[in-house]
Amino acid sequence: MSRSSSGIVAGLTAAALAAVGFLAYQASANVPDTLGKPAPGASPSHVAKGPQRPRRDPAALPAHSGQGARVVYALKGDRVWLVDDGDKVARTFTVRPSTVDPEPGSYAVTSRTDRITGSDGVPIEHVVLFAKNEGVVIGFSSAQDGSMASPDPSKKTGGVRARLADGTALWNFATLGSKVVVVP
Repeated sequence: MSRSSSGIVAGLTAAALAAVGFLAYQASANVPDTLGKPAPGASPSHVAKGPQRPRRDPAALPAHSGQGARVVYALKGDRVWLVDDGDKVARTFTVRPSTVDPEPGSYAVTSRTDRITGSDGVPIEHVVLFAKNEGVVIGFSSAQDGSMASPDPSKKTGGVRARLADGTALWNFATLGSKVVVVP
């Protein structure tokens, strides 16, 4: 091979290596983030399949929520449980929280009003008051029209809203002096 032909071969080899390098770079830049990862919900084959920790039922009564007849209100889950004196859940339901939450702890129902206009101007019924925080009285109620709109975040309100049927069940369950336990 002559000196000029070996120079051409070297040039072509360098050009070929540059092209391969460029194509490899492009391919690596376009790899989906999910390549090599298990599909959502799939168990990776390299992970040992031992006993799995059971998922907690969001409707399950929270641990450490007291004993005996009580209303339990979970702030994180926006859920209420009506618990009878045998520690059996009589009913559970979700609620729409107010802008001011009660502090976690144990309270007693201090007041009940059948029908009134709420601090947000909405006609409400079955008002069950049990706490005060930041100067705001806090209690459960239902909008008379059945709505569960989010409260205006710029106003301090204490109405924890339930659906009509749930509000009626709470009204019938939580008489004056009834225990209300608020958990995080």
